Amino acid sequence: MVESSQLTTEDGLRADARRNRERILVAARAVFAEHGIDAPMATVARKAGVGVATLYRRFPTRDDLVRAAFAQQLRTCAQELTAALVDPDPWRGFQRLVETTCEQQRAEKGFPAAFTADFPMSMTDHQRPLEQAERDLATVVRRAQAAGALRADFQPSDIAVILLAHAGLVAALPEDGAASRRLVAYLLQSFRTGSSNRPLPPPSAFAPRDLPVGTQPKARRR
Repeated sequence: MVESSQLTTEDGLRADARRNRERILVAARAVFAEHGIDAPMATVARKAGVGVATLYRRFPTRDDLVRAAFAQQLRTCAQELTAALVDPDPWRGFQRLVETTCEQQRAEKGFPAAFTADFPMSMTDHQRPLEQAERDLATVVRRAQAAGALRADFQPSDIAVILLAHAGLVAALPEDGAASRRLVAYLLQSFRTGSSNRPLPPPSAFAPRDLPVGTQPKARRR
């Protein structure tokens, strides 16, 4: 009779190795959310209940661990970039790319830092190397501009600025989806050519006094 730990899964891993891998990824997401993606690998291993050697055997580098921990979110962003390239409405493709990427930033607390730290590598997958991701992002921008929908002075690098701004909001107000959606809507409307009467999403319910400690402006000295 074959021991359960000797059984292999569809990805070729033994069952026990598969369990270790999943524990590491769950622990990594929790540690990255609390301490950032520069947290010690030993902290991840300790939280996962495995040895550091086991962690490095599964994920030789920090980048390997970060990309595996947020594989679902990264895959969604890469798929949305592909969809934006062929959307018959170039503005809609651009808009959905920004909205979906920001949604992924909001969905997992550790993901914003991981994504922005590695942008535009975050838009890659096994079929799209970094250079291609950069070209594809530029193409999405050019298509929307050629359609007369995106302001002519918008640059592909501005997408990174959008994501950095949104990552800051998510870090300050991680549970406030209304604030996130409203910021993204404000930004997208500011990028459109001409004026837009499209209504904004409902406003956030938070008040300035609700800001986390350290983000409120200091009182001016007399």
